[in-house]
Amino acid sequence: MEFISYLSPMFFALIGFGVVVGIIFGAIPGMTATMAVAVCLPMTYALDLTNGLALLLGLYVGGISGGLVPAILLNIPGTPSSITTTFDGYPMTQKGEGERALKTGITASLFGGLFSTIVLFLFAPTLADFAIKFSYIEKFLIILFALTVIASLSRNLLLGIFSGVLGVWFSLIGTYDVSFGGNGEYRLMMGWMEEYLESGFSLLPVLIGLFGLGTILQEAEGGIREEIGKGKKLDLNGGAGFSLSVFKGQIINLIRSSSLGTFVGMLPGVGGSAASVLAYTQQKNFSKDPSKLGKGAPEGVIASESSNNGLTGGALIPLLSLGIPGDSTTAVLIGAFTLQGIQLGPLFIGNNLATWDTMMVALLFANIVMFVVMFFAIRYIVKVITIPKYLLYPGIIMMCVVGAYAINFGIMFDVWTLLFFGLFGFLGQKVGLEVAPFIIGFILGKQAEVYFVKSLESFGTLTVFFTKSPIAVVLWILIAISVAFSIYGLIKQKKH
Repeated sequence: MEFISYLSPMFFALIGFGVVVGIIFGAIPGMTATMAVAVCLPMTYALDLTNGLALLLGLYVGGISGGLVPAILLNIPGTPSSITTTFDGYPMTQKGEGERALKTGITASLFGGLFSTIVLFLFAPTLADFAIKFSYIEKFLIILFALTVIASLSRNLLLGIFSGVLGVWFSLIGTYDVSFGGNGEYRLMMGWMEEYLESGFSLLPVLIGLFGLGTILQEAEGGIREEIGKGKKLDLNGGAGFSLSVFKGQIINLIRSSSLGTFVGMLPGVGGSAASVLAYTQQKNFSKDPSKLGKGAPEGVIASESSNNGLTGGALIPLLSLGIPGDSTTAVLIGAFTLQGIQLGPLFIGNNLATWDTMMVALLFANIVMFVVMFFAIRYIVKVITIPKYLLYPGIIMMCVVGAYAINFGIMFDVWTLLFFGLFGFLGQKVGLEVAPFIIGFILGKQAEVYFVKSLESFGTLTVFFTKSPIAVVLWILIAISVAFSIYGLIKQKKH
């Protein structure tokens, strides 16, 4: 109980402040939890380790949670892990159920965050040992498992697969250097803008372009001066109001999605996008009526948001046990430990039990504060949707441009990337391109290549993906089940 002596009113105040600031960053298109933590990291110079971590963990939880606001209200994911929240959250808003969608997502986020915190506190050593066993082979199969979502999310199977493959192709533009060192060879650029594309397209400008600018261009095509809800009064409670009954029959969904978020968070570098995609896919596979998902089903929002916040605790496992960040935000958290002269690695938890315990308290309290702030202030947040489009969208475009420009510390090429993918998404959908499979392929493509090549470099044969370990066999079974459910869902949907 030594950690209790580290708790103070300042500790809890910094968590609350961090959560509120994180929600603001997450709710503004173009801003992210990673950016919130990075911007506020210098503030920890004047704080000890405990209070510094309290602030940063509050920012982390708030930033991840805040991403559901623009995802649901504007069809713009505030964070990469909010992509699947747009699939059902925005259709609910279009039906006048914006507040219900938001409160459903907020409650699911609370469950996911608390679930991962409790699991990590009780089973951290076991989970760390399990994650250590994952080689490049298992990581590749996890990514392959996530890519099976393309079949599930596609309205047209062939166009969906094409969109996903196109996304993978775009992700591979840059230098071929899977060893992360040395001088890689340029590829897929044909001598065009090699000095800018050496590291490929940055994810955030691509996301904002496809989901932000692309959406605005589609709306503008129908008349930007036409206000939302013209012809009928916009009623935010037009559908059924929020009640806990929305979670009836969704307990398995909550537990499965939170578990997937925690599990994927443990795998270094896989990230929140893969977690939410996996959770959404599995819910669609096991849903009683999968045709409803993508059309405004609360269960889709529940799956996405519970997995998002399940990730927050899971990502701390590789960070604290191996010194390897689970995602981009925990990579920034390494800076807080470095400032205090603490080395992360296998001995960290055993040698710093008080710090570990205070981190668990901070995560627990941050999730509670996030829920209270967002749930009871949601009526004010919802009002953003009533602003006329010709006033709202110029401001959103400005924030998108600022976010794209700032993400890599002021590279103008990221703004051009934003504009390119905005036009690409707008024109692509006219010829049948499906944005969701495209962006999933883009996010996971490069990681899949790295893990695939590294596996072959280590073992030299393709059979290693089937014979190396029992874990790989289990993953292949899960992949087969996922594909089978996807095909079954499409056949069932055609019959209806």
